[in-house]
Amino acid sequence: MTTPEGSARVLPQVAPGRDTFDALVIRTDFGDDESWQAVLGELRLPWGPDGEFPARVCVVDEPAWSGAAADEVLAAVDDDDYLSVVFLADRHTTESPVRALLALSTIWEDESGLDPVYYQELLDAPEPREFRTVPGQVHAVHVNVTLGTMGFGEFAAAASKEPDQVLRPF
Repeated sequence: MTTPEGSARVLPQVAPGRDTFDALVIRTDFGDDESWQAVLGELRLPWGPDGEFPARVCVVDEPAWSGAAADEVLAAVDDDDYLSVVFLADRHTTESPVRALLALSTIWEDESGLDPVYYQELLDAPEPREFRTVPGQVHAVHVNVTLGTMGFGEFAAAASKEPDQVLRPF
């Protein structure tokens, strides 16, 4: 989907009735329905150490989101004060053998006004904004980041240690 030059694309409202503990997954690639169905199947599986937690996911599967970039999605979900991470099913997801979704942090600090005397470490190494994860980790990431039991950066660090940079179950 392309927009005329000089005009901004307007994305639809994102799941206004979404529960805080429903992971938000937005489909942005519509080129491979078979791969997408496999992603959905994995997202709907129970999760946890023994599979004791039911899957809670809010899926946005609307062609209006086709080709939406990470920044567009983050701008579209900016008003959701209770959303700390959003997952994109993009072209990389459908082409990846492990169907790796893009996890995006919706929380970031504006570092432009920070005093470098006190905040140099933060300025030198800002929190990561994204990483890839297998669908089976979406719920663990979402719940732990939402509750604050683990930070987005901890999950990103774990993903960065994998050879393909994709978070898998610990």
